[in-house]
Amino acid sequence: MKKPLRSNAANNPTRRAHWLALGISDEDMQKPKIAVVNSSSELAICFSHLDGVARIVKDAIRAAGGLPFEIRTTAPSDFIFMSGGSGYMLGSRDLVVNDIEVPVQGAQLDGMICLTSCDKLPPAHLMAAGRLNIPTILVVCGYQPAGTYDGERVDIEDLWFGSVQHNFGKLDAATLQGMSDNAVRGPGVCSGMATANSMHVVCEALGMTLPGSAPVLAESPRMKAFARESGKRIVEMVLEDLQPRAIMTAGAFRNAVAAVLAVSGSINCIKHLQATAIETGVDIDIFKLFNDMGGRIPVLAAVKPNGDNTIEDFESAGGTRALLKQLSPLIETDVLTVTGKTLADNLAEVIVANDEVIRPLTRPFSTESPIIVLRGTLAEESAIVKLGIRDGRRKTRFTGPAIVFDDAPSALKAIGDGDVKPGAVLVVRGMGLKGGPAMAGSASRVVFALDAAGLSQQVAFVTDGQLSGLCNRGVTVAEVSPEAAVGGALGLVENGDEIAIDVDRKQIDLNVAAATLAARRARLGDVPMSKVSGYLSIYRRTVQPMPTGAVHVLPERDPGV
Repeated sequence: MKKPLRSNAANNPTRRAHWLALGISDEDMQKPKIAVVNSSSELAICFSHLDGVARIVKDAIRAAGGLPFEIRTTAPSDFIFMSGGSGYMLGSRDLVVNDIEVPVQGAQLDGMICLTSCDKLPPAHLMAAGRLNIPTILVVCGYQPAGTYDGERVDIEDLWFGSVQHNFGKLDAATLQGMSDNAVRGPGVCSGMATANSMHVVCEALGMTLPGSAPVLAESPRMKAFARESGKRIVEMVLEDLQPRAIMTAGAFRNAVAAVLAVSGSINCIKHLQATAIETGVDIDIFKLFNDMGGRIPVLAAVKPNGDNTIEDFESAGGTRALLKQLSPLIETDVLTVTGKTLADNLAEVIVANDEVIRPLTRPFSTESPIIVLRGTLAEESAIVKLGIRDGRRKTRFTGPAIVFDDAPSALKAIGDGDVKPGAVLVVRGMGLKGGPAMAGSASRVVFALDAAGLSQQVAFVTDGQLSGLCNRGVTVAEVSPEAAVGGALGLVENGDEIAIDVDRKQIDLNVAAATLAARRARLGDVPMSKVSGYLSIYRRTVQPMPTGAVHVLPERDPGV
């Protein structure tokens, strides 16, 4: 053991009294005390199996000589929270981080094992690991099995897109009902390469999960085996004093960016990785890194919605471990992982089971970056466009007159009414970190609506809101920063203003004279924001700008604990 345990109860008689009353013996109190971070919830299928995973993990910790303490956090599910005000979707990420800090740091536990599932849990767990810097391992709790309807595979992502198609008369009610009846056949996260599975890939690429554990079918024997082995390993990590900041180094972050690019993952990974880097104390610009690495990291996997392969195909081909094996000449394999070994050691014996699904560097799906960070007079800090797998025919330039809306419902109505014409740049604002707040709204539904109306290749879409990891249709620019609500140029756009987007030049500009914009700014003054209360009002006051990954902390807070 490299250093004494943090949680020695023998030196604290009141703590000892509490734990004795819980049935914990003096002998057990001398063991490594491990937080089992569980977000089990009856609200969503994403988390419905986590109590069972927690039992497996706790048994493994005890068998390895540790003492587990199960703690609970909020359980954010985007599909459930969308109906209650989607500001809770991004806002919940940072709430989970605080949910972890309070009991783990307060009780001075020695290590933690996080049961990671739906979109906001993986980044929250990584952020908490970086903040607390105690031995931590993440257990990927798997993707949900998809169903079939009318002889075709159907999953929750197909259903979401179908619901918008139905609203535009492109899908009948009976088919939508049939899809809804069959889309989800068990627990776990959405089964495409959207945010959850993209972030599971990130967790392994960062070295914070056991190799080979992402992706994995929820409740499968493989998932349970990884849970047991992780429970054993976290006790060893505590005894070795293997801390997250020794694992999540600058090199590990570069590997994670490479992995996201190689699977054409969710753009949400950018802000989540930036937030994790800040919590970990790593001085790295993830936004810049995506552009710098985008030109040399090819797309090696094409899982839905990027291509025809399924997440099951990707797992069978070897998953993230096989992806990293293919990428190994381009990434930093000397970085440490939770195994206590380097990434090179972990990859030494790996064989790619299907190189049609996870291709070699010599035969990629695309050599053009699927994700590009734009800057310009409309986005002085950043904006993100995802083009997915590019075949040379995708439109990368778009110039047109703006048609502006201050909320998504108005934009959706305009699309439905035929008021959005080919050649326009559709602007929807007031959906950013503070304006939403927490990027509330239905920006993704606007993308799906443009597609349903046959306009996705004829109308560009620009927003300060957040998009689902599924959105890669047309020229779609999201997370424009600074956002409209804090005085960003997006808030000054008027109908008819010319907006020019040039993905190849990584540029997005508002072609309006600076003097005109200054006059508008003076006339408009402060931008009015929606009234919120409770946690969302706290979030609005304290959330930091997008270049921080939208960390929900005061700027003077020391990122180390």
